[in-house]
Amino acid sequence: MTKPAAPAMIWLRPERTGRGPEPAHSRAAIAAAAITLADAEGLDAVSMRKVATALGAGTMSLYNYVPKKEHLFDLMLDAVVGEFSLPDEPSGDPRADLAALAREELAAMRRHAWLAPLSLTRPSMGPNALRVTEFFLAALADSAWDGGTKMELFAQLNGFVCQFAEWERNAAGGSGAQWQADMVAYLTGVITEGRYPHLAQALGGGGAPPPDVDAVFARSLDRLLTMIVGE
Repeated sequence: MTKPAAPAMIWLRPERTGRGPEPAHSRAAIAAAAITLADAEGLDAVSMRKVATALGAGTMSLYNYVPKKEHLFDLMLDAVVGEFSLPDEPSGDPRADLAALAREELAAMRRHAWLAPLSLTRPSMGPNALRVTEFFLAALADSAWDGGTKMELFAQLNGFVCQFAEWERNAAGGSGAQWQADMVAYLTGVITEGRYPHLAQALGGGGAPPPDVDAVFARSLDRLLTMIVGE
């Protein structure tokens, strides 16, 4: 008889079977070691070998806990979502609740530069992510949106925060700062030619100054929440 294939999602695999000795490592410890490595050296530096070394374990033994690298990413994502500081229940003010959720997410992405790009390519649905999803849906419990639309709105809110975090990270410091300065110089020259009057009006007749990122986030989030919850 053919042995059933192991579940592709780590959340379908028990952390331990209940048989045998206590595991030497927990998923929480493995995720924490990987997060520390990613924070220090970037996501590309995360490998099973390096995580095993940080834990004082053999590389092959780590596969008993995390069968593949993608599972390691899932553990990392869910561990960071566990950092969100949210109440057990929404306050009853959907706009305030969703704004708080978005700011918690952005704060996590500012702490962990690798989080936004990974979230965009590999959404997390671990235990902590499910708790956050439930909070979002509970905040909209009295809205007229149907369930499918609420899930789409949740994805839209998450996508907005991820993309904002990526824009902010790429614009800050190093080559990003030089790009911003070059863009201001370029737009200043372009709009003086008179071929783009609407762009000139939008920019107030000059190049785009460096933005106040917190103010931009607040304004953009406010527009999105108006669409989700109304005025």
